[in-house]
Amino acid sequence: MTKSVKALILGDLVGQAGCRALFLALPGLVKKHSADLVVVNGENAAGGFGLAPDIVDRLFSTGVHVITSGNHIWQQKDILPLLDSRDKLLRPHNYPKGVPGHGFCFAEARGAKAAVLNLEGRVRMNNLLCPFVTAKDVVRRLRQETRVIFVDFHAEEPEEKEALALYLDGEVSVVFGTHTHVATADERVLPGGTAYITDIGMVGPAQSVIGFPPEMAVQRALTQIPIKSEALDAPACICGIAVEVDAESGRALKIERVRQQSVV
Repeated sequence: MTKSVKALILGDLVGQAGCRALFLALPGLVKKHSADLVVVNGENAAGGFGLAPDIVDRLFSTGVHVITSGNHIWQQKDILPLLDSRDKLLRPHNYPKGVPGHGFCFAEARGAKAAVLNLEGRVRMNNLLCPFVTAKDVVRRLRQETRVIFVDFHAEEPEEKEALALYLDGEVSVVFGTHTHVATADERVLPGGTAYITDIGMVGPAQSVIGFPPEMAVQRALTQIPIKSEALDAPACICGIAVEVDAESGRALKIERVRQQSVV
């Protein structure tokens, strides 16, 4: 069994620009970071809202092992059957019983078993099941299979993200935030051995407002009209983290931010 697991975690994937950049750059990034496991949050890949089946197929064929998501996963109706049929395509686990899909999976990473858990926050978002209570329950079950556990917490509020990470410190390997599309600079390993960052940022157009045309964002701010907009199609920036985890104990050994400008 391998002594450590190295994971490359990227997100949120936004529109055609993000997809192009990821498909082009992923093999090189995997090699650069010696990644055994690749996790991508893909919930904004289809025009900025949701995820389409053909993008799912392309992500897996390009080398992504697990696709996580968030509140926009429901916006492309043809993805719903895949949430049940593709075991490594996740939606947040703390949705009510009866909705399509599942919120965690296991993946092999160079001889080690790793678990990936997807959760969604409640502050300034949907009134879902408590992510804290949900996490404690499912992590207890996951730890019976492996100590290497990655948690994508798709949430708006930094306070909620930090609180969950400290709540789970020592019980999971990594808690990484998604959803805001803006990478934070607070990556660290917590006292109990859990690596944490408030938000990993996005794989999307660099000169944009969270992946969308700046002029549309300005118009919304000036008029307060909810003007609909699709993701900007322009050269992208690839953001995320590279982490290394002890395969036996599950403790994080290091975490570093990934940021790479794409030419497409």
